[in-house]
Amino acid sequence: MDRARDVLGELARRRLLLGMSFSEVARRSGLSMPVVQRILDGRYRDPSFPKVVAIAEALGTTFEPKGIPIREMQEQAARTKARRIVQLVQGTSGLESQAVSGAALAAMEEQTVHELLAGSRRYLWAEQ
Repeated sequence: MDRARDVLGELARRRLLLGMSFSEVARRSGLSMPVVQRILDGRYRDPSFPKVVAIAEALGTTFEPKGIPIREMQEQAARTKARRIVQLVQGTSGLESQAVSGAALAAMEEQTVHELLAGSRRYLWAEQ
């Protein structure tokens, strides 16, 4: 039972280090937010293995000692979100006949990644 508590404690710490909300973990794992909260807070008696695995995968890790490094996972999320934001800007600019060059788009994406990583980590995982 101590090993299970250790694993859940590590998952809870990883969530905090990633700056990921309970609701984002729930969305990514397919579990309800109350279940995720109870499991990670240690208030869920004997959570099933599939639920713990779903949470671990949502947090980018497995039960092996090392998962995706935290910084790498945050950078992946920032790059994905930055790409989506820049595409929206490009689409709007194109509609207004003011399309931006490829080099300018790449620079905008890098700047957006930098700003996302410098800001609130919770914003990395939010859909909007």
